[in-house]
Amino acid sequence: MGMNDTPSGERIHIGFFGRRNAGKSSLVNAFTNQQLSVVSDTAGTTTDPVYKSMELLPLGPVMIIDTPGYDDVGELGEMRVKRTKQVLNKTDCAVLVTDCTKETGECEKQLIGLFKQKKIPYIIVKNKADLLENIPENTEDTFYASALLNQNINELRECVAGLIDIKENSKRLVADLLKPNDTVVLVIPIDKAAPKGRLILPQQQAIRDILEAGAAACTVRDTELEYFLKNTVCRPNLVITDSQAFGAVNKIVPKDIKLTSFSILMARYKGFLETALKGAAMIKKLENGDKIMISEGCTHHRQCGDIGSVKLPAALKKFTGKEFDITLTSGREFPENLSDYKLVIHCGGCMLNSREMIYRMNTAEDAGVPFTNYGVALAYMQGILKRTTEMLPEAAGILE
Repeated sequence: MGMNDTPSGERIHIGFFGRRNAGKSSLVNAFTNQQLSVVSDTAGTTTDPVYKSMELLPLGPVMIIDTPGYDDVGELGEMRVKRTKQVLNKTDCAVLVTDCTKETGECEKQLIGLFKQKKIPYIIVKNKADLLENIPENTEDTFYASALLNQNINELRECVAGLIDIKENSKRLVADLLKPNDTVVLVIPIDKAAPKGRLILPQQQAIRDILEAGAAACTVRDTELEYFLKNTVCRPNLVITDSQAFGAVNKIVPKDIKLTSFSILMARYKGFLETALKGAAMIKKLENGDKIMISEGCTHHRQCGDIGSVKLPAALKKFTGKEFDITLTSGREFPENLSDYKLVIHCGGCMLNSREMIYRMNTAEDAGVPFTNYGVALAYMQGILKRTTEMLPEAAGILE
């Protein structure tokens, strides 16, 4: 996988914000060294967030987001401002673009307030510095630049890169649980829901992470797992399965071999495992008619046997013996008001970055709604949640 193939969920998201005609799009074009955004003297040219992948050293692959003007007006303007606020939920660091010839206004103050509220590191860029006779010195949080003359753009890239804590963005999916020469078996069902000719992202990530740990990754379908375990010379140290196959795989894998799922590892990787473990306990407290939201982070054609729309609802009904009012959401669709729901069950979030997953978790917690994910919920209903999380340091003491 090349740098440009790095998934969006694995990229650091850098958002450019500001009022209309502050030069956001011009600065984004200079920053990326590409004509990414349409530039015009007409205020409000950027109507929807524009996304562009690039590499920014020493961070590596990043996602640049050019947002509509935050001071936009009218009904369409309100929609654009709403989209800008939604971008903040996935923004790892922010660039506030201002026109250096104008005073800081209420728009900029509101954006700075949002950055602080959401704990987003940010820098203020005074654009159009070529219009000043004397350019002031840059400070720790204020930077002068000219997109027109490409002035201070390299320095701006370095400054933005410095806003991100690289250590905070170096979490591992599974490698930190392994030793060199360990053997890991990945159980990957090939059914109607499996994408033709490829593996899904968590499976790819797990294989890469296992290899980087110096361990061996063996992949097998659920239908061949029992034969493989009986005939392999190397006894596995860990089995990672698709959550949909939990029941069968749990029966096949000996109790002295560690077992977990891609979805559980993803909850840990995205930073919401503890919440997901506690949220799963709500399942046994659900009542007839309760509203449950099942949310996918990506958009895909739902097929017969789809986990979100078919298998999870069926498992909930079988486990509880009750009927529920289930709402399905996908992609960027995620309600801001969750107060009517009794439980949110989210996918692993492989296509969403950690900040957006934490935002979704916090949205549920702020409304007092338990939040869990597919793998954790299925393990709970199979009665194997403790077994499938006991090797994870973040789960210690939660299920005692």
